[in-house]
Amino acid sequence: MKRSATSSATSSAGSVLAAGAALMLAAHAAPALTSIAPLRRRLLPGLSGQGRPDHVALTFDDGPDPRSTPAFLELLRAQGVRATFFLLGEMLSRAPDLGAELVAAGHEVAVHGWRHRCLLVRGPRDTYDDLARARDLIGAVTGRQPRWFRPPYGVLTTSALRAAQRLGLTPVLWTAWGRDWEAGATPESIVATVTGRLCGGGTVLLHDSDCTSAPDSWRRTLAALPAVIDGVGARNLRMGPLADHGVVSSRSH
Repeated sequence: MKRSATSSATSSAGSVLAAGAALMLAAHAAPALTSIAPLRRRLLPGLSGQGRPDHVALTFDDGPDPRSTPAFLELLRAQGVRATFFLLGEMLSRAPDLGAELVAAGHEVAVHGWRHRCLLVRGPRDTYDDLARARDLIGAVTGRQPRWFRPPYGVLTTSALRAAQRLGLTPVLWTAWGRDWEAGATPESIVATVTGRLCGGGTVLLHDSDCTSAPDSWRRTLAALPAVIDGVGARNLRMGPLADHGVVSSRSH
């Protein structure tokens, strides 16, 4: 009888611990539901990057990359368009002068993290350290304190939201993307994908580096960019960085 009671108690305790762990995991991962674009656009327009109806925010992820970012800077200069670049600290540490060049050219810099790793597999301390390290390097290299944060893969966690709040960063995702990271993407498919979802007040996500994308995918993004810019202009909309966008909600957490 004693062995049976002990076994039953041990089993119950194990069940409680397992349930507690499951609840903690669910709480950690719950914000990841915002990666579902239709849900996010409807319920959290600020997190989606919804801004002024006469404006479109142009954003790039994963740089700065010496192989590709300078070509985007040159094209944007020729087009007279400024953008927000979400930088990876790991990439910036290899090309600090390029980060400074982004700001000198009038572009906005923001935090994409230190490494491009899904935050679902990171705990609170690791998440905070990753964001803080990237934020501090961006500030030191560019002389500008970043305001925005976009998580890798657009996947947020409770830990990321808390870290962003402590660091004075506002999470922002996007309303339209080009799926330009895919191996099968073409300039035509990128333009069609962006413009098919885009409307006034929207935020566009593209990539100025292929460090986490299909090799040379940035070349197709670069080729698509003039048509994307022209398409926005044809709708009598202005295009620029998030700083000029008037995001609906300054905090989404």
